[in-house]
Formats: sequence, C-alpha cells, structure tokens
Amino acid sequence: MRFKKKQMIYIFSFVFMCLSVPAFAKLVPTYREIHSQLGVDAIVIQVSDLSKLSLVLNDPDTLKKYGSFSSLQNSLPACQHLVFAMNAGMYHRDREPVGLYIEANQRRTALNTQDGYGNFFLQPNGVLAWNDREAIIKTTSEFTKRAFHTKYATQSGPMLVINGDIHSKFLADSDSLKIRNAVGVKDNQLYFVITRNRVNFYALARLFKDELQIDNALYLDGSISSLYWAAQQRNDRLTELGPLLAWIDPAQCHFKNLH
Repeated sequence: MRFKKKQMIYIFSFVFMCLSVPAFAKLVPTYREIHSQLGVDAIVIQVSDLSKLSLVLNDPDTLKKYGSFSSLQNSLPACQHLVFAMNAGMYHRDREPVGLYIEANQRRTALNTQDGYGNFFLQPNGVLAWNDREAIIKTTSEFTKRAFHTKYATQSGPMLVINGDIHSKFLADSDSLKIRNAVGVKDNQLYFVITRNRVNFYALARLFKDELQIDNALYLDGSISSLYWAAQQRNDRLTELGPLLAWIDPAQCHFKNLH
C-alpha cells in the first residue's frame, strides 16, 4: 500500500503526539494549594522543565515593556501558549530591574551590591539563576564566587531561607503583613509561591523550610505580587509590572511545522 506524502505526515504527527503526551504531562508546571502551620494560605507552582521558563521585560517588536501578562500573551505567535507567569523581582518606577537581570544570555542590569533601604537591601539578598538544565538560588555574595552558565537571572531580596536557615532578621510577630511571592529551589526544580492571605517574612520563610522542605528561597516582592495561571484563567492585573517570569509552551509550533 502506498501513502501520499501528506498522509504520512499526518500519521507521523498523530504518533508523535501520542508518544509525547505522557512525557509532556510530567514536565508541565503543576499547581497546588497549601495551608501552613502558621496560617499561610498559598499557591505553589512547581516547574520541572527549565528549558521553557524565561524572563521577559520588553516586547522585541515594539521595544516597550510588557507590563502585564495579557500583553505578553498577545505578543506570542498563535502556536505558543502562556501556561504560567509571575512578577520576577523588584524594579524602579520606570520598571527597570533594581538588581542583576539576564535575559536569554544577555545581561541588561549589573549585579547590585550597594547598601540601601528597603526589602531588596535587607542582607543577605540573592539571585535566582538558571539555564535549560540547572537552577540555583544563591546569596549575592555566593553567586559572585560561583561559576555558573547563566541563561536567565534575577536579583531580589531578602533571601528567605539560606542553606536551611531562616533569615536571622525575620521576626515571628512582625506586623508587616502583605500578599507576597517568592521562589525556592529543590532537586533542580523551582517552586514559585504566591500567598492568598497577608503574611510576614517569617511565616513565608517557614512555609518554604517546613512545608516544602526547601533549603534556599528568595523573596520576589509584595503588594504587587501577581500570578498568571492559564488552566484556571487567572490573570492578575494589579499594576504595571516590570520583569516577568514566563513558562511558554511552544508544542503546537512543532505540529504546525510538520504540515
């Protein structure tokens, strides 16, 4: 029996899709809700496939800052799908990053080792960095001493958990309560957390250390903390954002190219 070329392509596409679905299902970010012993209600997004996780700030076509998850989604080719996104660290009024920012191997902002006022400068602060195979969270001083092939990086502060220890300056009874978001790393997977209720630093750090069993976690921001989760049609629009973390699925682009 002879098959036309187009028929063979469709058969190959179907087989490829069937074989890929189980593997892909294991790699897409996962969503869960947790309640900590200290009363923190939070959403945890676990990212295993680092190759699809990126940092973005400006639309390459317009050179304007995305500012929102909707702008990012609308800028993507039709075959790409924004699965998860979150604000990616602290920024100035012009929405430029306060600290180190590396996007697709290009450094846009240098490492910030200055002293100053505010959460970013509550030492130690730290850096989240990753490439397609590995992710790390290190204090700023540790990051400067480690040779790491960085594809993406964002600097923020303070560190919440440092090598298994909660930041020494956090107070359990602090009345500084905000919706907050942060990130931790364990077994080369990233855990992005956004709280559903207002919490202090200590309670958030305990969530990472005790509930998630994570030894290194970095605070990203508070008050403006925002989440995009396509599966539940969540698209926070609280304010104009700076750098964005984005997990983009290009799977349909592969099938499109087969036709």
